[in-house]
Amino acid sequence: METRCVSTCFSVLVTLTCVGLCMSFVMGHRNRCSPSKAPPPGRVDTSSQLRELRARLKAMALDAFIITRDDGHQSEIPANRDRRYTYISGFSGSDGIAVITREWGAALWTDGRYFLQADIQLSCDWLLMRVGQPGVPHLIEWLVEVLPENSKIGADPKLVPNSVWNAWTSQIGDSSNSLIEVFENPVDRIWNSTTGRPPYSDHKAYVVPERFSGRKWEDKIKDLRAKLDAEGANAVVVTALDEVAWLLNIRGYDIPNNPMVYAYVTVTTNSVNLYVNESKLSTDVKIHLKALSCYSEHCTQIHSYDALIGDLKTNQQKWKKVLLPSRCYNSPGASRAIYSAIPPKKQLAIPSPIIFMKARKNRIEIGGMREAHIRDAVALCDFLAYLEEAIAAGKEWNELQVAQEVDQFRREQNLSRGPSFPTIAGFGPNGASPHYSPFESSNLLKIDGSSTLVLDSGGHYLDGTTDVTRTIHLGTPTDFEREAYTRVLMGSIQLASLVFPFDVPMNSIDVLARGPLWEAGLNYLHATGHGVGAFLTVHEAPITIAYTMGNLTFQEGYFFSDEPGYYHEGHFGVRLENVLEVVKKKTKHNFDGQYFGFVPVTYVPYEPKLINVKMLSPQHRKWLNDYNTKIRTLVGAELKRQHRLKGFYWMMDKTGYIPEHDSSSSSGSISVTALLLTAMQFVAFSRRGL
Repeated sequence: METRCVSTCFSVLVTLTCVGLCMSFVMGHRNRCSPSKAPPPGRVDTSSQLRELRARLKAMALDAFIITRDDGHQSEIPANRDRRYTYISGFSGSDGIAVITREWGAALWTDGRYFLQADIQLSCDWLLMRVGQPGVPHLIEWLVEVLPENSKIGADPKLVPNSVWNAWTSQIGDSSNSLIEVFENPVDRIWNSTTGRPPYSDHKAYVVPERFSGRKWEDKIKDLRAKLDAEGANAVVVTALDEVAWLLNIRGYDIPNNPMVYAYVTVTTNSVNLYVNESKLSTDVKIHLKALSCYSEHCTQIHSYDALIGDLKTNQQKWKKVLLPSRCYNSPGASRAIYSAIPPKKQLAIPSPIIFMKARKNRIEIGGMREAHIRDAVALCDFLAYLEEAIAAGKEWNELQVAQEVDQFRREQNLSRGPSFPTIAGFGPNGASPHYSPFESSNLLKIDGSSTLVLDSGGHYLDGTTDVTRTIHLGTPTDFEREAYTRVLMGSIQLASLVFPFDVPMNSIDVLARGPLWEAGLNYLHATGHGVGAFLTVHEAPITIAYTMGNLTFQEGYFFSDEPGYYHEGHFGVRLENVLEVVKKKTKHNFDGQYFGFVPVTYVPYEPKLINVKMLSPQHRKWLNDYNTKIRTLVGAELKRQHRLKGFYWMMDKTGYIPEHDSSSSSGSISVTALLLTAMQFVAFSRRGL
């Protein structure tokens, strides 16, 4: 049975409520903003942009303007041309909302992944609103508080999910202030080619062959129409770029590190309509889409990208019900502008059915994901062997070199299509910022043996997408570094080892990864896992592993990350990440239906010198030995086949056997299992009516 998301009206920023923190911040507090302190490296002066934007707001009779990180498709990572909030604020993180008032200051809201980064990058013209911290208001709450009565708050409806717009409207409530749809975005008036705005990519789209996609696009359309019919809808508007790409078996170059093409699709009972810049489509793609002199329900009609809203307003007259994607956890749904084109009585606001169709991989996609991860592991083993040898020989490396080189090692692999996201390589204190980017840093650190290096990287391949994090140490780690690493490893193993009934909600398993850290009073401020696409986005809806949100259940063929971490601000970071595949499990008994479990598809060695073996239970040790055996078998064979012997011997050295029974070892994870049972109690009571 297909599981639906529960739509939420909360801000797109909230990915995880930050509980259990030792830190406390005054609302909007900034570091190194007093006149006596020099700004940190990486701080961006945006005072001139703020002055110009405020002048525009005055001319438009607006008292404030909200700038989201979205493009017209609500993409997680927009094209550089669409990063308006980065241009205005200087903040380059992937999650944030900027608010600029005409006379009462500017503020930026972001989540726990980016507290450190935002504090560095934002100039002192900005307040930093750390979402989830005590005393930090919602952006509308703050605006209502600081603005005078009868103020006009503007936002671009093309760049705001409808669910978020409705939430803002509700939060304004009975105040005298009003939320205004601003189709002529004032940022676009001051940010142009003369002020450094980059153009969109001019690369063409291309076809993904069926040997990689596993299904013809025509069959996917047929399945989608069946779902529309079941919902009583005449049409659906497909807005998310990964859904467009998956549905039509095409890819492009319009989004950095994501193989997407800017396009919308509408599907009706008798037509398929693609809204795209036609110059993006080669003859091969048009033939693939049956777009040349073909006008049946099995053909694709090509329209101008900018014609969508007008066509929706016209065509809705012949439709009784239109499925408009609503928010579904980490999928924001369609924009306010698209919702506004369809009369409310004709709107069917539910999560896009394509979310669930593409999340559950078919047989070909599953095989491709497994194979892609083996080749990816070869690249990473070979690179890490090369890096360790270079540092031992006294060569100087910094974080940017690490990121660039590991990306190059991946490009050498068969079917590679580049990185799946900008590589994170954070050494020492930079590793304590979960999404630190050496590509944007003005404080690059040299790699040596004094601390940990967090390397979070991934690749796109025609047959799959990867995302893997390993933390290494090229010297002698401290006792606390080893303890932190081991606790993170224990949590990762405990989650990966779970066997569970089909109706266990995703959010309840988060405690398994956090338990070993919680036992020591430690935690991390991001979700434990996210879905991973098959040559699509590296963060794929609907999967989110976070105890504060979500009630979906797993399906066979889902792929997601398992990535607990620990970040000691100013000192070091630890994160370990594997991609897991959801599989059916054959259990001794079969009470209450089907049982599922997880199988790793990431096979990259852990760092033995960072593991305190005495902390591991026999169950942890057995899992680790089995994992290392798989690495030797699967990755070892491919390393030898590719004649990468340096990587092969490095891999063999890192995957030695660990004695599984030791009287001094940890007693296991009883307390963590208790946490899981507690987290699930409300689910059991609500579902079974006990």
